[in-house]
This record gives sequence, C-alpha cells and structure tokens, in this order.
Amino acid sequence: MTEHVIVVDLGYGDAGKGTVVDWLCAQGPVGAVVRFNGGGQAAHNVVLPDGRHHTFAQFGSGTFRGVPTHLSRFMIVDPLALASEAAHLGGLGVPDPFGLLTVDREALLATPYHMAAGRARELARGEDRHGSCGMGIGETMAYALDHPGLAPTAGDCESPARLARKLHAVREALSVAGPPVEDCVAAYRAFAERVTLVDSSFVTGLLGRQPVVFEGAQGVLLDEWHGFHPYTTWSTTTFANALALLDGAPAVRLGVLRTYTTRHGPGPLVTEDPTLELPEAHNGTGPWQGPFRAGHFDAVAHRYALAAAGGADALALTHLDVPVSRMCVSYDIGELPVGTAGDLDRQARLTERLLKARPRYVENVDDWPPAVADALGVPVCLGSFGPTAADKSRLSSVITPERV
Repeated sequence: MTEHVIVVDLGYGDAGKGTVVDWLCAQGPVGAVVRFNGGGQAAHNVVLPDGRHHTFAQFGSGTFRGVPTHLSRFMIVDPLALASEAAHLGGLGVPDPFGLLTVDREALLATPYHMAAGRARELARGEDRHGSCGMGIGETMAYALDHPGLAPTAGDCESPARLARKLHAVREALSVAGPPVEDCVAAYRAFAERVTLVDSSFVTGLLGRQPVVFEGAQGVLLDEWHGFHPYTTWSTTTFANALALLDGAPAVRLGVLRTYTTRHGPGPLVTEDPTLELPEAHNGTGPWQGPFRAGHFDAVAHRYALAAAGGADALALTHLDVPVSRMCVSYDIGELPVGTAGDLDRQARLTERLLKARPRYVENVDDWPPAVADALGVPVCLGSFGPTAADKSRLSSVITPERV
C-alpha cells in the first residue's frame, strides 16, 4: 500500500468488497478505512485464516488488522447497531473496537423510528416491494431531505437536550411506535462518550499521514441516481463521495466484481439462472432483502456501472475458485446508456426495458481475468480464490484488456 485506494462494487453488491479491503489492509501500512456511503445495512464478510468471521456493517473491514475506521459525513450512523457490532468484534478478540472509531459530527443518525417507518412503507407495497434491508436507511435520508436542520446527526449526541427535541420531532413526523425517546437519548449519549466525534477537516489530516482505504457499500447498479429505479438504495454508490473527501488528492479507483453476477431481492438480473447451484456461505434469503439470486457474469451491466461511475483504474476479481464458464457479452436491446443523474423517470423506463432484455453469451470461459479485462476495458490486478487474505494474489503480470 503506497497510494490511497477507493473500493467500489461494480454490480448489485456482495462482490467481496470486505475481503478486498481486508487484503489491502494486510499489505500495510494503512492509516484508516473510511466509510463513504450507506450505513448499517452493509454486510461485508471477512474471514481470517484461523476461521474467525465477522460481517462488517459500520466498522471498516480492516478492523481485524487494527486499522482504525472513520465514518464520514456521507455515512448514516446507527449507534445501537454499532454497539452490537462492537460487542461481536470484542468477542472475536478485537480489543476496544470503539477505540478504533472516529465519526463525523455531520453524519446522519438512523433511529428506531426511521427503521419502523421504513419497514411499514415496504410492507405496504405488498407484491410490489422495492427491496430493503429493513435498517431505515431510505427513511433517514428522506426525512433529512424533507426536514433540513431537524434531522438528528452524530454531533447531536453530545447535546442531550437538542437530541431529544429532534428525536421527538422524528417520532411525531413519522407517526410510528418505538422505544421512549429518553432511552434513545441515553444510549446515544453513551455512544458519544465511547467514540471520537470529529469535524469534516479530520479526513484531510488522515490523508497526509498514511495511505487510506475508502470502503464503499452496496453496488453501482443500486446507485440512487444511476441504478435501476425503483430497485435502488438511497445512497451514492459510485466513487463520487470518496473523491469529494479526497478533495483532489490522487487515489486508485478499484472496482470489485465476481466471476458471476448476483443480487438480493427484486429488480433486474438479466443473466439470472435458477439452475446455478453455487456455494454461498454468507448470503441467503433475508426477511427484508428477499432471496439471494445468481446469474452468469454480465459484462453489459458492468460496463454500464463503469460508465456511471466515471471509470475505474483497476479491477479486483473474486470467486475465481467457483466453477462458472459463461459470460454475457451483449443484450438484444443493445448497450445501456447512462443518463443525467437525478432523472428517475428515465431510470424507471430503463428498468422496464431491462426487465425484458435477453442476454447473449460466450461459452467456456476458462481464464477469467483476461476475459473480464477484455470485456470491460479495465486491467485486472487482483484475483481472489477464497474468503481469506491468503487466498488473494496480485496477478503475476497485470491482466490488461486487449483493446487498451
């Protein structure tokens, strides 16, 4: 590690960002892992060679390596979920997880009231559910947009009176049941005493000391503006937030992909193949996300993700140990055009087209890194043949696309 690195999933999530971040941190030295989008709905699995396993949600995936985590102003912080995660990490031998954590005071808080409102909204959609992790992320963002200045933030945890006023306002506006506000204030005050709350200038200091890994959540194909509406997240999942935090400092943009394409819950998955029986130790059907779905590698969708994200400098390719051999190289509807950010009506129309698209395949792919590099026009620099850092390797010579 000699440069800052931004790790972004170029699919629908679950490509292996956590295990890639763990590997990067194992190379050292890394000053911090910075989370720059999403919140407690992330599920980044890291497995150590001794078998210890943790699904990282808000703590950075370098925590096992002793690398500190910074939750930036773009994060949605759930202090109650953080406490549970810290307890699990402590049980796995991480001393004082909260001592490794800094939190930007401007980061929004996800509360039990946001969670209850989000779950109620998703249930009310019936058969037309959009897909949700049930953590209140979308409701937290929507409330902040509708009530600027009233949305609770991490900094409010230092002021019990101000926090209580905001929590009462959230509960009243969302008209939901939940724990007493006083209980939430006490828990959030304890959170503020355990972590270090900082201002946005903190990242500048981090960048000047050692290389930093920026760990993204979800995937570009779920992006709030460029994903396939309405089956998206309320979060910018591209490199954009990390680049804003870098403020002009250079960084390697690393895209992560599997050798097959997956997603949780409803929405387009053009290459879906129910006959695929692939090992998924850490993914399955969830009560809110819905079923875990798998399909063949979708070069068309991943080219779209690259275009929406403004390109990438290199790729990490995971699941190279899985016996798959089919790649979708085109659709019957052609390539997917990237539109102007914010035009959700256009994205909804694109989704309708995509739901009817049919894939065209090449068969018998037996050497995935060069095939992916050629299909996407981006070099593949890291290969993963299993869940641990020991299963990762820099490719002996970077696999570059033939067209570049």
